[in-house]
Amino acid sequence: MALHCKVSNTVASTSLLGGSTRLLHLPKSYPIHCNMVSPSSTLGLGPLKLHNKGSRLRPCRVKREENSQTTKVESISVDEDTLKQDLETAIQEENYVEAARIRDRLKELQEDNKASVLSANTLFYQAFRNGDLAAMESLWSKSGKACCVHPGAKGITGYDDVMESWEVVWMNYEFPLLIELKDVEVHVRGDVGYVTCMEFVKTKGSSSWGAQFVSNVFEKIGGEWFICIHHASPVDI
Repeated sequence: MALHCKVSNTVASTSLLGGSTRLLHLPKSYPIHCNMVSPSSTLGLGPLKLHNKGSRLRPCRVKREENSQTTKVESISVDEDTLKQDLETAIQEENYVEAARIRDRLKELQEDNKASVLSANTLFYQAFRNGDLAAMESLWSKSGKACCVHPGAKGITGYDDVMESWEVVWMNYEFPLLIELKDVEVHVRGDVGYVTCMEFVKTKGSSSWGAQFVSNVFEKIGGEWFICIHHASPVDI
């Protein structure tokens, strides 16, 4: 996506997902700091015209896919920091049998956390693929400053503005989108985890794939993992 958000009314830019020229209407609340410019090679897409006429974006008309998978990622009851403290105590007390047990539990917990972050990442791409705004809204952190960087763009910050940016990305496209991920890696430390991957996106009617290197950062809130940063950088393929 490319969005040139100005106080003036009309700008021309390049779409994130591709296809023919689109006419979009941005609300006045749309952040004027997001000066998004996506090279045409990013997703091989045509120009996108934006008009700020003060009207609300119309919601994406996408039927939400029913799925047995819950949008709430299962939480881990034992705190990693507590286990680390218990491990240190057991070592200081030379209780090596207990230390070995705690070390094994800590390793299990870290693997569980990685699996939970990967599950949250899967739900994010499921919402992305289906243009499911309601699901996307439920997956993002509402605490602090959420940040979304679409390909070739400056960052959009704040939960509400990030959600509006997804509306712009999805308007007038047919779903589901074709999305493939490669070279997926996950890392977790405490209540913060992140996934890096190569993301390939193709819209219906397009003959080319757009490639991005993506970093998705998640934070653990109330035992659940929520995305707080999505950063997609265009890659030539």
